Order: sequence, then C-alpha cells, then structure tokens
Amino acid sequence: MTQGNSTEVTDFLLLGFGAQHRSQHVLFIVFLLIYVISMVGNIGMILLIIADSRLQTPMYFFLQHLAFVDICYTSAITPKMLQNFIVEDKSISFVGCVMQLWVYATFATNDCYLLAAMAVDRYVAICNPLHYSIVMSRIVCIQLVAGSYVMGSINSSVHTGFTFSLSFCKSNTINHFFCDVPPILALSCSKIDINIMLLTVFVGFNLTSTVLVVIFSYINILAAILKMSSTAGRKKAFSTCASHLTAVTIFYGTLSYMYLQPHSKNSQENMKVASIFYGIMIPMLNPLIYSLRNKEVKEALKVTGKKFF
Repeated sequence: MTQGNSTEVTDFLLLGFGAQHRSQHVLFIVFLLIYVISMVGNIGMILLIIADSRLQTPMYFFLQHLAFVDICYTSAITPKMLQNFIVEDKSISFVGCVMQLWVYATFATNDCYLLAAMAVDRYVAICNPLHYSIVMSRIVCIQLVAGSYVMGSINSSVHTGFTFSLSFCKSNTINHFFCDVPPILALSCSKIDINIMLLTVFVGFNLTSTVLVVIFSYINILAAILKMSSTAGRKKAFSTCASHLTAVTIFYGTLSYMYLQPHSKNSQENMKVASIFYGIMIPMLNPLIYSLRNKEVKEALKVTGKKFF
C-alpha cells in the first residue's frame, strides 16, 4: 500500500481468526473435512438428479441449481481460508479480493431467490395440484432460475463496484477470513454513507421480498394441509415441505443476523462466526437435509447405488 496524494491498495491481508499456530492446523483439518463433505454432497445431488428419471420434476430442477449455487459460493471463500491456515503470507490481491466478493455475493443472493422459487413450487404442488404441470412448466422453471442469477449478478455488481471505488488509507488488513463488504468498508477513509445505505437497501430488499414469498407460500400450504381429511395426505404434505422449510429457516436466520444486525464493537467478530455457518456449514447441511428427509431422494440413492455396485 503506497501513500501520497491518494492511496492505492495493491493487496489486502486477511486477518482470519487470529488463532495460535497449533490451532490453525486443527482448524485446517476441520474445515477441509467440511468442505470435502460439501463438495461430495452437492456434486452427488446434482449427478443423482441427472441420473434418475423420477427426479426430473420442477422441485428437483430447483434443488439441482441450489446444489450448484452452494458449490460456487462456498468455493469462493473456503479454499483461500484453508490456504491461510497453513501459509505465512495471508495476502490476497486487489483483483482477487474483487473477484471473491463478486462471486460470493452473486451466488449467495441466488440462494435467496432459489429458496423462494422452491417455496412457490411447493405451494402450487399442494394448493393447486391439478394445474401444477401447467403453472410450473419447464419454461417457467427456467425463467425463475434465470431470474435468480440475474438478481444475484445485479446485487453483487452494485456492492462490488461501490465498495472498491472507495479510497483505503486506514489499513489494508481485513478483519475477516474472506473479502466481504462490511469489513472492507471499515478500512475506507472515504465517506461510506452511500455504501451502508446500498447494503441495507439491497440486502433488505432481497431478504424481505423472498421471505415474504416463502411466508405467503407456507401460510397457504398450512391452510391447505389443515383442510385435508386424510391423515396420510397430511403426513405426505408435511414431509414434502419439511426439508425445504428447515433449509429456509437456517439460511435466512443466519443471513439476517450477518447483515442486518446493529453495528457494535463485537459485530465483526460475531459476523465471522455467522459467516462460518452461512458460507461453510449450510452448503454442507443442504444436501444432508434434502437427502435424509426426502423419501424420493433416498429411494433414488438406493436404486443408483445398486446399479453402480
């Protein structure tokens, strides 16, 4: 970092967790194991959906893209974090930091909209089953998925562009284990009022709009389930929605805590903990949630396993 009339940052230092040397090796093993499980689980989910003809439905079309998105955004942050556990040089280039933030923000936003699309899919399947194949046609599903990628790209481009147009003169050490907006803004000597406003507005809009879709869908789903006379029908409807509702609760709860909590002295440390859960743990949990709580996926795994062996 050179200083003169202006400040030019050529790289950043990722502070990480500030753990002792021995602890870093333990953390490396733990997070490497989590990352491997995430990759195996999500790639396995994608391949299973492609291989099994019974899973060629809108619900699994969305689940396939959810697995892809999970792979992308955890891969944007985890490999660099793992590298920093075992090397002395914890720097990341300016361009590398820009790309990391853009990729992470794009696919994390995609996740919000995909979960909302899956809620709509469950709503149509349970509340309007006779028109399900028409309402959730292949074209509609593709449009919903494409829309999620578009919204993710817009959101990340705005935050990345405005964040890295700032001047950095306080330090080049990011108090985080990856390049995220709040810890980068803390390094700026420019006015960041617009950045904070954009962060609040965009994150607030993405969360509010998708959460409202999820809430609306599940209120109607619950009403439809309660009207069912068959106990078996109720159980089937509940089991169909349970895995998605579990993933939604974990995802939105963690994301809201990360970006919408009031600023405090401990907020950056708290954000690190939330980021671990959101960016590393959830991509590992999603395939487990959807496989262990989903009868069709478990049956497909059995059939595919028999064919393979």
